[in-house]
Amino acid sequence: MGRILLALFLLVGFTVQAQPQLKGGLEAFVTANKVYPPYSLQNCIEGLVNIGFKLNKKGEVYYSVIRKGIGTDLDDEALRLIRLSSGKWEVPAGHDSTLVLIAPMVFNLSGYGCDLKTREDIQRAIANYKSSEGMTNAVLNFYKNKDSVKYKPEEEARILRLKAELGYDEAYLKERINDGQRKLKQKDQQGACEDFLFVKHMGSNLADELIAQYCR
Repeated sequence: MGRILLALFLLVGFTVQAQPQLKGGLEAFVTANKVYPPYSLQNCIEGLVNIGFKLNKKGEVYYSVIRKGIGTDLDDEALRLIRLSSGKWEVPAGHDSTLVLIAPMVFNLSGYGCDLKTREDIQRAIANYKSSEGMTNAVLNFYKNKDSVKYKPEEEARILRLKAELGYDEAYLKERINDGQRKLKQKDQQGACEDFLFVKHMGSNLADELIAQYCR
């Protein structure tokens, strides 16, 4: 395992001398580019996500991983933001590119009716997200393989019930497309296509035109 440097790049205004720095500062970058993920937004989930990453001498992120997360879609957004920062880092001469840097990212919400949520409500939502990941993957795999595997009608009926139980309705899928379009404006084509393909693999054609345009 490579050496690890805890670099408090974010939110505390603290930098380590002669260490990589993001042009304009990571806090400003995150504020400008953050797309608060839908599940955590709807359930008022906040907290700290630690992302480990490595930079080459050009300031490009060539490795990134969730070191410590919350266990919801906030983890994926923190990882996306670090990847989006690739090429924007100022790397000092002699930087050890095998060094694992740690960026602690804090996600906070103001408004959205979160004052009505109790701590127990939020913890329950986090637990539900973790337990629902397997069910979400079952839905995604069904539609990914639908054209190549012969499913019985009752199997698709079960998947439709599961989708409804998980809350993946048309309104949710449209919001997911909106998130993807915001990411396109940030020049994050990979992140956008992940959103568009999620919609497709939920059995919807709402994102098909965007997939044809951006994700081939």
